[in-house]
Amino acid sequence: MTQDDEIESINKKKMEEMMKQNQLPTGTAGEPVVLTDATFVSEVSKHPLMVVDFWAPWCGPCRMVAPIVEQLAQEYAGKVTFGKVNVDDNPAVSQTFGIQSIPTMIVFKNGQAVDGMIGALPKPQIESKFKPYL
Repeated sequence: MTQDDEIESINKKKMEEMMKQNQLPTGTAGEPVVLTDATFVSEVSKHPLMVVDFWAPWCGPCRMVAPIVEQLAQEYAGKVTFGKVNVDDNPAVSQTFGIQSIPTMIVFKNGQAVDGMIGALPKPQIESKFKPYL
């Protein structure tokens, strides 16, 4: 490992630590939780019901769904936690769940994937996927 590689590795670790420290408490602010390869398992397992949005900043349909996810996070605060995984920045989680199309949303009940949906769906269709688990 060269000195530049080592410095880059240290910077990456520090940046991840800083991002974790600045993260809002999960599920309490009525905002989606930012999930990473490093935090995914622990975050999903500590919420009884979580809907995870797999997205990317360059994805037009993802940008269409984002305001709906934020609105649902506010409306269902305290009942359902919403999370967001940037597939470009978190390839391990994306590969684990076989994400090939975005946006993809997966519903987790007690840490286990129980349902999912692919594509930019309207709010009522998204709600219909997680409401049975409330």
